[in-house]
Amino acid sequence: MGMTISEKILASHAKKDFVEPGEIIDVDVDFCLGNDITAPISINRIRDLGAKKVWDTERIALVPDHFTPAKDIKSAEQVKMLRDFAREYDIRYFFEIGRVGVEHVLLPEMGLTLPGDVIIGADSHTCTYGAFGAFSTGVGSTDLAFTMLTGKTWFKVPEQMKFVYKGKLGKWVSSKDLILHTIGKIGVSGALYRSMEFTGEAVKHLSIDSRATMANMAIEAGAKNGIFAVDNVTLDYIKPRARRDWKIFESDNDANYVDIIEIDASSLEPQVSLPHLPENTKNVSEVSDIKIDQAFLGACTNGKYEDMEIAAKILDGKKVHPDVRFIVIPATPLVYDMCLKNGLIKIFTDAGAVFSTPTCGPCLGGHMGILAKGERAIASSNRNFVGRMGHPESEVYLASPEVVTASAIKGRIAHPDEVVR
Repeated sequence: MGMTISEKILASHAKKDFVEPGEIIDVDVDFCLGNDITAPISINRIRDLGAKKVWDTERIALVPDHFTPAKDIKSAEQVKMLRDFAREYDIRYFFEIGRVGVEHVLLPEMGLTLPGDVIIGADSHTCTYGAFGAFSTGVGSTDLAFTMLTGKTWFKVPEQMKFVYKGKLGKWVSSKDLILHTIGKIGVSGALYRSMEFTGEAVKHLSIDSRATMANMAIEAGAKNGIFAVDNVTLDYIKPRARRDWKIFESDNDANYVDIIEIDASSLEPQVSLPHLPENTKNVSEVSDIKIDQAFLGACTNGKYEDMEIAAKILDGKKVHPDVRFIVIPATPLVYDMCLKNGLIKIFTDAGAVFSTPTCGPCLGGHMGILAKGERAIASSNRNFVGRMGHPESEVYLASPEVVTASAIKGRIAHPDEVVR
């Protein structure tokens, strides 16, 4: 019996010829990361052990992105822990204000997440790097500490699921709609501790950033990881950036999947996930009467340049609704710089939006856009559970950058066709 991409990567890193679901394996890790919320716990464990050095100073990233810039004394002290540790242990990849971006967009830009890698991070959306043909997944801070010291971790080999997206995406339909529809179809536990392999004609034509959006939200279906096969789209992105060698793995024709789900992408319209779970998806046309107080464009899910670009095209020459706060946050300094050079920032600010320095900020209810009691936000981020962006009696609706922008203009959830004729 053959193996999938994910199984082959795990087998290679466990120095085995074959692995199967349910098997417990020890694996070598290629890269690991932590942020300003999770890494301090790892650092404390390392200091408790009295360790004087880490496994590899160039295979660890510390990215204080959640409260960037520091919002209060506690968050400043968290970042200081990372800064001091990075200096003391000679960690090469520590990113601070001016260089820091949202980790799951920044690290691929830096050429640090590569095909065939095993990557672990103390952040659940580490599964994003599956877009680049890596087996990547989130772990706890103690597991991260162990990997930072040893370069190893352990896994139970997940069961495998294949998602086949047929047809072509219609007007205003994006990869965000594909993954929201998928989660709506299988539920937030539909891929519990499984690998989600994304295939089919519809995803072959997606940009690498759009693929990252889908892999990013695999965790919202309960998955251990999400992954795409490496193709020319991947290699065109990787080759100019890669800081290490990489290896390409492909699924065998006789690989075993516990489920194969086919989805007709050509039949989809833009999707919206209603509170308080990503699985509560509806067509945008079914929820267009819901008023909003805030619109948020950004996060590791949709804070990339292509997201900024499509939003600016929709917004150009129009105004944000007077009852709406439209918060636009590019994911990295590079995205910010491209927006500046290409005139996107002026489009956003002329329309009445606010354009911020890169940060996770509002996505986790950290800062830069907290919701009050009874307020509603439509967001391009990835989670909408109770209290995610602020007060527990606020509401978060998830959607694509296209729908977020159209809604900011209309003051209610809206289809882009309502504002672009």
